[in-house]
Amino acid sequence: MTTANPSSTPSSTPSSTPSSISSSLPADNAALRTALYEGSLFKTAATTTTRELVKATQELLREALGDVDEDLRRAPSRLSNDEFFRRMGVLRRRLYLGEDFHELLRRLVVELGFDLERVAFDPLRLRIIQGGGHANPAAKAVYYPHRDTWYGHPQSLIVGWIPLDDLAPEETFVFYPEYLRRVAENDSEIFDYDAWVREGWSLKIGWQDPEAGLRARYPQMIGTIDPSAQALGFDTRAGDLLLFAGAHLHQTRAQTGERTRYSLDFRLVDRADLDAGRGAPNVDNRSRGSAVPDYVPGVAPRA
Repeated sequence: MTTANPSSTPSSTPSSTPSSISSSLPADNAALRTALYEGSLFKTAATTTTRELVKATQELLREALGDVDEDLRRAPSRLSNDEFFRRMGVLRRRLYLGEDFHELLRRLVVELGFDLERVAFDPLRLRIIQGGGHANPAAKAVYYPHRDTWYGHPQSLIVGWIPLDDLAPEETFVFYPEYLRRVAENDSEIFDYDAWVREGWSLKIGWQDPEAGLRARYPQMIGTIDPSAQALGFDTRAGDLLLFAGAHLHQTRAQTGERTRYSLDFRLVDRADLDAGRGAPNVDNRSRGSAVPDYVPGVAPRA
């Protein structure tokens, strides 16, 4: 199965490219999905569930880093890269595979108005952007301008992102909204999801192989962003929820200070939209294979 589907288009065409991020969601979930596919970006204040996710993850981080009194954002500097990577790998597995975290994510999905009977999701991933990490050759793919759809995800992909700390704009990432409908020259044809996980299933949890960034090829934009294109950034508070279409072109900003950025993200699809070919426009995705069969069902299987 290939995720590239030029016929996948939003249900209607917006009058303009969004120039800001909205703080309120449409009341109707169908309207929310349509707005996301058309390019709208949403960032809402923390909820009870996102705060619970942040608290639980921070507790696991403190346990993994071994010092409950230390500033978590500075703690990585006292560990070797190999040791920090090993400890975070254990934690990533816990967040991605833990049924308790699946249930928290299901609760959040329901709060957002999605129907669990129709939803499948790629579970929580812990993202870690270390201070100065952009200088590490093994981490270079983290900073590529990219669309999540270039990694074997469908055009109906919706992404959620939750920071564990208050962050200034220079500590987050930027969107290039006009590129939702504009070709970004890329090499996504090199990525075959099925072959990728065949080489090491744990890779799909996220950066489980410390040498992957040196050996593996990850899709990236070829060339440069048009300097006239808007780069839409944002600041955020711990537990806020950012929602966007997986087809949006975006880029992580380098953490130039000493502090590390921690965040959680998840991906989901509405299966009815997926089956009907509804989603964001596909202007340049040529990745192969499909991550969807590995998604977790919205309704947990009975034991």
